[in-house]
Amino acid sequence: MKFLDNYADHSYAALRIVLGFLFLCHGTEKLFNFPIEFQYPLNALTTSAAVIEIVAGFLIIIGLYSRYAAFIASGTMAVAYWMVHGLNHPFPIANGGELAAIYCFAFLYIAAKGPGIWSINTK
Repeated sequence: MKFLDNYADHSYAALRIVLGFLFLCHGTEKLFNFPIEFQYPLNALTTSAAVIEIVAGFLIIIGLYSRYAAFIASGTMAVAYWMVHGLNHPFPIANGGELAAIYCFAFLYIAAKGPGIWSINTK
């Protein structure tokens, strides 16, 4: 069945761009209290995460060095999952870590597949 086969490249590019934008928003929330105020005090770890979220999110959006940026973002989300959620309960739905888990594996997929169309780099 070839349902939506003609749109596979476009939907992947949309996934990359939207995922990068959402990730970038996590960083701007932490560092700039935008678009909403960050509820926790910043420390070295959350500041480092915010910088990674902003830089990696931007690179993933535009498709520049997106394999590297997505790999780093994936690792950041793996660390976030295990530091904040994973030790509380074995199931992500019960420990509140499903967003971190989804980000981790979505970014891992982008790192493996590359930027695709609508990107500065195509490899």
